[in-house]
Amino acid sequence: MRPLKLPKMDKNEIERTLQTENICRIAFIDDKFPYISPFQYVYLNDTLYFHFTDYGKKKKILEKNKNVCVSIEHLEQDLSAFYFISMQGKLALVEDEDEKLNVFKLIVNNARETFSQNFLTAHGFEKEKGWNILTNKNQVLYKFIEMREPIGLKSP
Repeated sequence: MRPLKLPKMDKNEIERTLQTENICRIAFIDDKFPYISPFQYVYLNDTLYFHFTDYGKKKKILEKNKNVCVSIEHLEQDLSAFYFISMQGKLALVEDEDEKLNVFKLIVNNARETFSQNFLTAHGFEKEKGWNILTNKNQVLYKFIEMREPIGLKSP
């Protein structure tokens, strides 16, 4: 008996997923073992953007190695339907101030509409201060570049 292979997602399905989902996992290469962490993302002009805190393990890893794998998934609770996408590439620091402001506004607006204020702590902010966090000029944003062909698989 041959194992059943999952169907591949086509380019349109992958594009739709990138536009509709907003949480991913990023696997960083930390010496011998990967380090995986969840991230909110925004998709703008065919590019994935991520907000980072200006401290911590992920930042230290990126100083040594910018190669990452980004994984996006959607699972129905009973697993009657699912899909997942795996993308390899690099993270590049966003330095252009206009680009940073536009992306960060999208991140905040998306999070405000979608998540509890408890999610602010994942971004390194005090939840008691609410979503009015655009005044902080020291935001750290990375974008996903040099992406290899994404692999997307879905339920049959």
